[in-house]
Amino acid sequence: MSACNHNCESCKEKCDAPQQEQPHELSRIKRVIAVVSGKGGVGKSSVTALLASAMRGKGYNCAVLDADITGASIPKMFGVNGGLNGDGTGIFPAQAKSGIKLVSSNLLLEHETDPVVWRGPIIAGMVKQFWTDVIWGDVDYMFIDCPPGTGDVPLTVFQSIKIDGIVVVTTPQELVSMIVEKAVNMANMMKIPVLGIVENMSYVLCPHCNDRIDVFGTGKAVKEVSQKFGLPLLAEIPYDKGIVKAADEGKIDECDKKYIASAVDILESGLPVSKHTD
Repeated sequence: MSACNHNCESCKEKCDAPQQEQPHELSRIKRVIAVVSGKGGVGKSSVTALLASAMRGKGYNCAVLDADITGASIPKMFGVNGGLNGDGTGIFPAQAKSGIKLVSSNLLLEHETDPVVWRGPIIAGMVKQFWTDVIWGDVDYMFIDCPPGTGDVPLTVFQSIKIDGIVVVTTPQELVSMIVEKAVNMANMMKIPVLGIVENMSYVLCPHCNDRIDVFGTGKAVKEVSQKFGLPLLAEIPYDKGIVKAADEGKIDECDKKYIASAVDILESGLPVSKHTD
């Protein structure tokens, strides 16, 4: 339909638009947050992992659904490898040492460097299966690491899964910030709230004098986008060798989360849930 606003809940028309899928009957997921970016290479997966780890550190049951099927990196950041197990009931997610539940295409490959050479519909179908066929159990906050752009998979996530909010990741360059608007506009078209923007690789701290060095610019364009749409700048994450090292060594849970503390506070207060006591 030419006048479609992509909000199927309020629509009375009969069409072929995909409907939201229900999670597995043994999954109880309270909040779902999609982490998106207008383009690749901005550190979206790192931000996803940091947010999940920080929320887990506050006592919440957390999970990460890695929807970046052809560029999966979430398991490596958490030091998780091996396959996924299942039975006639469903698929069981892997678990990081901290207890964060993970599902990723890399956990289905014989070797983590094997390429996933699939066309869009098959990739989109796998993302749906990660939602419908995995027994996630009790989850307070699920983070979905979406592939970059506004193509098949982000569209599948937005249309098939009930998303409570979106976090947009960018870097300070004006070119990247321009593409942020595409991601924000897509979310607005789908009637999904944008919780805010995370500016990654925002600056570098001099190891000698601790002065801030704006390697990629001052981030003025990001602030302008955030003001234009009335969105909070959730965090400014510097290029920190500690975070990079932790991700490379599969120890993202162990690195300092101070740079995203304000983002976590906003997510916690904006999407409140009751913590599990188990």
